[in-house]
Amino acid sequence: MRGVNGKARARSVQALIQAGRGGRYLLGTLMTATVTLVAAPLLCVPSLAAPWAERQRRRAGALLGRPVEPRPRSPRRDLGWLVTHVATGLPAGVLALLCLGNLLLVLGITVGWWAFPASDPALLPLLGVHVDGWALALTAGPAQFLLLAAATAIALPPLARVHARCCLAVTAPTPAELLAARVGELTRTRADVLRAHGAELRRIERDLHDGTQARLVAIAMRLAVAGEILPQDPDAAATLVRQTRAETEEAMTELRSVIRTIYPPVLADQGLVGALRALATRAGVPTRIDVGELGEVPAAVEAVAYFAVTEALANVARHSRATRAFVHVTRDGALLSAVITDDGIGGADASGGSGLDGMRRRAAALDGTMKVSSPPGGPTVVTVELPCV
Repeated sequence: MRGVNGKARARSVQALIQAGRGGRYLLGTLMTATVTLVAAPLLCVPSLAAPWAERQRRRAGALLGRPVEPRPRSPRRDLGWLVTHVATGLPAGVLALLCLGNLLLVLGITVGWWAFPASDPALLPLLGVHVDGWALALTAGPAQFLLLAAATAIALPPLARVHARCCLAVTAPTPAELLAARVGELTRTRADVLRAHGAELRRIERDLHDGTQARLVAIAMRLAVAGEILPQDPDAAATLVRQTRAETEEAMTELRSVIRTIYPPVLADQGLVGALRALATRAGVPTRIDVGELGEVPAAVEAVAYFAVTEALANVARHSRATRAFVHVTRDGALLSAVITDDGIGGADASGGSGLDGMRRRAAALDGTMKVSSPPGGPTVVTVELPCV
């Protein structure tokens, strides 16, 4: 019995919360619809109509609990929303104002009926009862209040949801607009990839030219000198050969470092799981690696995921003042997700030119995404999502 009563109370509280949210949304809608009507000449300007419509989209998405993604601007659609918002927002908002206003009026009359002149007794709004005594106030008043509260709880939440859905439907981009935005995004991504690819090729050429190639030239010269002096001075020739061997090992080390930036050998040897665990052992902070069942992952996706985790952990060690980090890699269907979290001070910035921006461009090259949540004080959460197709 107690469990039943507890559930009933929980449902009642939830209904009141929903009514409050719906009423707040509709009152806000009444205000914005009024402003839209008054400022219609100004809002007909596309640069003003678009952010105004976007604000209402976010309000509607928050009420419905839906994420509202950025949309391409459409002046015609924004102007259509202005008309729809005035036509639907004003009556819906007025209804909410009447319901909530009458609730407050009933409360005021119930406790303050005695303040009215004797010749003009208080009148309860809905029942039409003249209140001229405490007995009537304490019986008709609560009945009036409960009746209005029930009507408000029943009417306002669905009305608010209907208006929010209408707002999202009117402002939703058409398939053609989505396709155009997608083509634009792919065009920008392709340009970023080409620039990044060109910069990477120049870096590799510079590393090989200034490092490995110079050492190989030195090795060739030492061997030539050793060959020339071998008949006359075998000991000096042997010394040059020993020096050449050491130089060869250093050249091989440099060459491995260059190759590692192209495709880390550890990925080829141990796969993504092994590479990440090896990476955790040399991270600058204690790092826990949690990898789910990934299945077969394309090599390009493995490389981007590995470099993303490498860059994120390097940022943690350099900037975050964190005491620990956590890497969680999962796969959901065709989407590989890597989430890197630390307990540092936050404030990570993914603006242009940073390592995080490079991660974003690497992910975008595979039609993936990179998101950063790093409020001041932390924690920092970097999420990289890559399609495995």
